[in-house]
Amino acid sequence: MKYLATLAAAAVLLLSGCATTIHSNVTAFNAWPADIQDKSFAFEAPQGADDTLEYRNYQLLVAKELGKLGFHQVADGQQPKLLVGMKFFTIDHPVRVIQEDPFMSPYWGPGYYGRYGWGYSRWAYRPFYYDPFFYGPTRVEERIKHQYQRQLRVTINSASGSKLYDVTVQNTSGVQATPYVMPALVQSAFTGFPGENGVPRTIDITLEPKSNSVQAANPAQKVN
Repeated sequence: MKYLATLAAAAVLLLSGCATTIHSNVTAFNAWPADIQDKSFAFEAPQGADDTLEYRNYQLLVAKELGKLGFHQVADGQQPKLLVGMKFFTIDHPVRVIQEDPFMSPYWGPGYYGRYGWGYSRWAYRPFYYDPFFYGPTRVEERIKHQYQRQLRVTINSASGSKLYDVTVQNTSGVQATPYVMPALVQSAFTGFPGENGVPRTIDITLEPKSNSVQAANPAQKVN
């Protein structure tokens, strides 16, 4: 139990006291017109169960990134030139991890002299080198390690239905909270917009602790 408590404390420190780097695989396809003048947009209405407060919060992140690129969101009732769609999901992949601890396994250790004469201590630390046939079995600890797979997809189409931009961002990490990771995924979706058509890239974004802010004016990019 102490070992699991230590792991939990380390996770809290990761999210509250240290910067976290989010590694994302990004692939974008585009047929973006070079002479587009009107960049007014509106979001496509989310469908059914997708219409949540979480979803609308992520729409704000997308709108902020689009604003940096010269787009502007129209007010309700106005006719936009572009329609922006967004989908995301998170899948938890638990992995069973077996860990051996040879230094804490029981064995008959050094002798000692006590009230009833000479005896042997059954629990002791093993030396670095040991003979498993002499010292006995190794203590084994089992725990569950979680890997969270996330995908964000953003599309931009003209109001007439022409497909202009389609980007997919994928990330797998041990960070449980999707709201903590999503700002980095959204920024990755528009890094180098519109980018080379169909060329996979790896983009690293550093998230500062507590504020969940993104700090990456020129995020690293790698072409696979």
